[in-house]
Amino acid sequence: MNGSSARLRIGIDVGGTFTDVVAVDARTRIMVASVKVPTTHDHADGVAAGIVAGLERLLVESAIDPASIAFIAHSTTQATNALLEGDVAKVGVVTLGGPIARAFARFAPFALAEGIRFAPAWFDGRDPGVLDALRAAGIESVAVSEPFAVDRPQREAALVASARASGLAATSGAEVSTQYGLRARTRTAALNAAILPRMLRTSRVTARAVAGARIPAPLMIMRSDGGVMDVAEVERRPILTMLSGPAAGIAGALFHENVTDGIFIEVGGTSADCSVIRRGQPQMRPARIGGHRTLLRTLDVRTIAVAGGSLARIANGRIVDVGPRSAHIAGYRYAAFTDESAIDGARVDLSAGVAALIGVGGERIAITPTCAANALGVVPADAFAAGDAAAARLACERVGIELGLDADGVARAILERATERLRATLDQLIADYGLDRTTVVLVGGGGGAAALVPFAAQRLGFAHRIARDAQVISPLGVALALVRDVVERMIVDPSPGDLARIRREAIDAAVASGAAPDRVEVVIEVDTARNRVRATASGATALVEGAQLPVVADQAAQLAVAATHLRAGAENVRVIASTDGLIVVASARESAVVDARGIVRLVLPGAFAFATTVAGIDRCLAKAIDDHTTFGDVGRSLPDVFLLRAGRISEFAGMAEAEQIAGLLREELAGIDDDERIVLLVVQKRA
Repeated sequence: MNGSSARLRIGIDVGGTFTDVVAVDARTRIMVASVKVPTTHDHADGVAAGIVAGLERLLVESAIDPASIAFIAHSTTQATNALLEGDVAKVGVVTLGGPIARAFARFAPFALAEGIRFAPAWFDGRDPGVLDALRAAGIESVAVSEPFAVDRPQREAALVASARASGLAATSGAEVSTQYGLRARTRTAALNAAILPRMLRTSRVTARAVAGARIPAPLMIMRSDGGVMDVAEVERRPILTMLSGPAAGIAGALFHENVTDGIFIEVGGTSADCSVIRRGQPQMRPARIGGHRTLLRTLDVRTIAVAGGSLARIANGRIVDVGPRSAHIAGYRYAAFTDESAIDGARVDLSAGVAALIGVGGERIAITPTCAANALGVVPADAFAAGDAAAARLACERVGIELGLDADGVARAILERATERLRATLDQLIADYGLDRTTVVLVGGGGGAAALVPFAAQRLGFAHRIARDAQVISPLGVALALVRDVVERMIVDPSPGDLARIRREAIDAAVASGAAPDRVEVVIEVDTARNRVRATASGATALVEGAQLPVVADQAAQLAVAATHLRAGAENVRVIASTDGLIVVASARESAVVDARGIVRLVLPGAFAFATTVAGIDRCLAKAIDDHTTFGDVGRSLPDVFLLRAGRISEFAGMAEAEQIAGLLREELAGIDDDERIVLLVVQKRA
């Protein structure tokens, strides 16, 4: 690994118990090294000490030249834990504007967790001595909020700068969100301020360690939407790192596994995180803290209290449930990781309502889902959850005597109870996102994946697979993450210039967070009913080499996966258009866009394809809109338009004027060679 010819991406995932560090080859996306160290919650430097220790160990044990590192990032549960545990700064909210505006900004105190209330102090920003008043009140962190600061942030920014210059941590509503909604934006800014001092300490300690190790890449931190941002952005908006741990897992699944429609299940020892992948993309939702809406968009992660280490609960002589308590938290050993001789000499003890044994030395031994799966022989030999199947089976046999079951009966009962807990969440996700059950794949990640996913998939009738390197899927997701940023505005009848400006603002925000300017992609969404425009920009970091994944699917494989998702026979689908990185496959009713990896990126009913070049886009767009505009009782409805170029898909939906679409297309294609092949897909609205 010595020498700087190799280009590596380093991913670090800070978990509740362990901090995992991996090195990934930037060109091949293959993991080349990994280490695990204890998470340092109680250290003076907090979790940063564990991050530094893990990084140093990885460099030394794998003989990695720091100069070869092109990207380094970590996820963290620190923001989430700080809010849940009430480990927050004393916050002062400074409101600008008149009395009515201040009244609309104000929110009532609320509970972050049981017994922990968030009640910031309030200050009038018109008071020229407001900074002195903040310090006199013992305020540690400041949130500044003003109506319409999304469009006019100057006064907020000036007061934030003054507060920082005086030694206070400070943030503003416009810094944390570009969305309207004064009270929600103020609440989000106040929560951001609450965790700001603690996150500042962690990010600075970690950044100094990276610089001290002579790593040329800037330190990045995982966001809750699956992207990353640099330390400077974390020092302004640490709240964006909330839930970055689960986000890291699904990011790893998306980069490491080719999934069109599926549910990623990251299984730990205590809980499992379930996330939908739809059309190859994760699904988002607004975050709620203490039951209150924030303007923070996060990956939609549903957590259930059942996992590889969950205790099997017994009542009335039968196994009635699994979880929520786990073996390692309750002080039990796993039967699958205990010597068979120790199981043989142990006595069955069901007195605590748990399927367990007591060893001759007094150690408590539990039969967890991991043990049950090993006993049934459904855990692959190379899986992280693989243990001593004979020991696990003997434990099931011993407990089964007390319950009137054989070893298989005990193991199946435990896994069936765990599957029932999982079923409800899977059914809800499928319903929420309108997934077709026949094409959903369950993808398992985390150390306990093989304990639950194979059995549950077979029981519930889903296809499944365990992700490659499942036990370190989260740090892999961090290592392979993209920079991401979102800009949202409320605009009535946006002009082409409005849309181009918001697009450029999103690109600038992503670049400011560390993305390479030439690698940023933008999706524009226009919601005419709510007068809302959202631009989401994402892209690879500036120092990443080999950003493109190798082609892994030939056209036959692409046609096969398209046929599956179009619910048509392979003989009834055909390629109707293509770019250098995408093909459009049509059946009689629908069309699918498939990328080079064999992932269906888009399925559209009744779509019409127009193949052209960059030079011919204006003429092609005019014809597409003329041919497919509909007229009804509410007037003219333009078709939805999708631009395919190379491996990129740009969506222009909900536009009210043809010139809006044309302006965005020109912006998207600026600087591209005139003879490059592109495809327009249009979907006609119903009259």
